[in-house]
Amino acid sequence: MANLRVGIVGATGRMGTEIAAGLNSDPEFAVAFGISRQSGKVHPTVPELPMFTDLGEAIHAHPIDVLLDLSHRQVAVQNTLVAAEQNVPSVIGATGLAQADLDQLSVIANSKGLAVLYIPNFAIGAVLMMKFSELAAQWLPDAEIIEMHHERKEDAPSGTAMLTAELIQRGRSRPPMPLPTPFLKAEGARGATVADVPVHSVRLPGMLAHQQVMFGGLGETLTLRHDSLSRSSFLAGVKLSCQAARTSKGLTVGLDQILFPSSR
Repeated sequence: MANLRVGIVGATGRMGTEIAAGLNSDPEFAVAFGISRQSGKVHPTVPELPMFTDLGEAIHAHPIDVLLDLSHRQVAVQNTLVAAEQNVPSVIGATGLAQADLDQLSVIANSKGLAVLYIPNFAIGAVLMMKFSELAAQWLPDAEIIEMHHERKEDAPSGTAMLTAELIQRGRSRPPMPLPTPFLKAEGARGATVADVPVHSVRLPGMLAHQQVMFGGLGETLTLRHDSLSRSSFLAGVKLSCQAARTSKGLTVGLDQILFPSSR
């Protein structure tokens, strides 16, 4: 099979910089171009990479097999539409998309007969942590999530935490224990509630992406934790997602749908 040609939106961001270098060093992939908001910018890790500010112009000049969007939720749908108009599937790693965004992406994918993959977390270990959480919830329905990210992450809770909470809800064989009406001495002390799971968000310098899921039962607790210590932890999931975009159709949400296709 020929090299999979990938165009990267957000190629000069912290994530895009790492991923572009990783894909460029893999003979099974070819990074065709990068998109940056700044005109004339040279890519910091792949200096020879053609750089553009206009996505349509870039795809026309350098045809690709899949678009990898690592930019921002505010432009993700529009970038997907631009790619779809040229029959290019998309993998979206921009976090914080709302249900309305996913609905639009589904329409785009189905109307064009293309794949659109929305992957809140590319780390394989994080996906396994979510899968294990779904399994644990069958027997331990009472759970809370603590997600911790770097100080520049805008959305809270994270997409990974939101999806984990939904998987916990799906895995429960009985509802969680009803909690007493809290006496909140500080607003938000119990976090946000997602799918009947309290979720707590931490944003601090020095962190990258971390999540802890705590389950409680009679006389016991179970803690599942995943830590991404480097953005290189996302590379394997990016590769799997780009390869899946070449062969699948419609909207796919979550790397777990690629790792565990039978769970679809």
